[in-house]
Amino acid sequence: MLSTFFRPGHLKEADLMARNARKLLHRRRDLLTDAQFEDYSSQITELEQTVRNEKGADRQQVEDMVERIDKNFSKVQPAQPDAGMRENCEVILVALVLAIGIRAYFLQPFKIPTGSMQPTLNGIIAVSVDPQEKLPGFFTRALQYLWLGRTYADAVSEQDDKIVRLEPIKHLGFLNYTRISCASGRRYDVYVPKEKMSPGQADSFELYEGRTLKKGESIVHGYVSAGDQVFVDKFTYNFRFPRAEDVFVFSTAGILGTRRPDMDTNVKSEYYIKRLAGLPGDTLRVAHPQLFINGSLAKGKYFERVMAAKDGYRGYSNTIGRYLTSSGDTFTVPAESYFAMGDNSYNSSDSRAWGVVPARNVVGRGLFVYYPFTWHWGPIH
Repeated sequence: MLSTFFRPGHLKEADLMARNARKLLHRRRDLLTDAQFEDYSSQITELEQTVRNEKGADRQQVEDMVERIDKNFSKVQPAQPDAGMRENCEVILVALVLAIGIRAYFLQPFKIPTGSMQPTLNGIIAVSVDPQEKLPGFFTRALQYLWLGRTYADAVSEQDDKIVRLEPIKHLGFLNYTRISCASGRRYDVYVPKEKMSPGQADSFELYEGRTLKKGESIVHGYVSAGDQVFVDKFTYNFRFPRAEDVFVFSTAGILGTRRPDMDTNVKSEYYIKRLAGLPGDTLRVAHPQLFINGSLAKGKYFERVMAAKDGYRGYSNTIGRYLTSSGDTFTVPAESYFAMGDNSYNSSDSRAWGVVPARNVVGRGLFVYYPFTWHWGPIH
């Protein structure tokens, strides 16, 4: 083995050529005359003997023999037309099959659309900037877009006017922006999702239909940060059941009360990401800011983190939904179901509002934030 390892490169290539040529010779025997077969076989034998006799093998002699065999065998195995293109297509096809297989059985990318899990995971956040403050230039914006998923929006009213319509637009299937139509007929397109225009939210631009505008007034001046994009582990739950405190993803198909009024009629369901608060048979109770499971304070560092009501967490709330609406209410999770709650309990549409998640709806476990590259980047806890 050592002698083979330290053999000169031209001899290794010659040895490989001889072995492959011998295989091809026998594979194409029916296409050759007896004379051709004997001639090509003797050339291969000569090359094999020369390679074995390493000390007497002249480099140029070996290369000439390899070139002669290559030319002869190109007649036996003619080059296929467009071989390079076919090879590239095969590589692309294999890559697509692998990507589809990984997505179907192992990892699936998922984008956090809302703030129900903040500050554990960020949804789409709109930040209004003082109109007197200058927004960054093109190159800074480009870097922040690539690194932080941040998109800037800036629009100024060209005259006294009135907003008559806010229309969500989706371009090329992934570019979301809002078209602001005014009474004068003027329109302003801003790369801000329509839901981030609504007033009354901490992270919105406070725009609404019917709002009057003054000439030179800032309509939108600020930026939108994309929600965290995560990989969902679809493999683990094939071997174990979901556990309390898991951040898990599930489909809303068949769960009454999860459908939003503005959802496209062609969309049958969405994917939600929440923290698993209750397993089958668990009895839950909320007494702000605490969560109780089976009569005891919820155990686990992530439950405790929310209940501490520090560092952006506000504790668990009784103010949302139909279940657990007071400190005396309890809810027992039925079989083959899970109780889901957002870490941002005061602003989370979860099992308190629409009930349990059937086990069949579970997609997988939130595994890793892969974009943007903020302090959230890394494993999900």
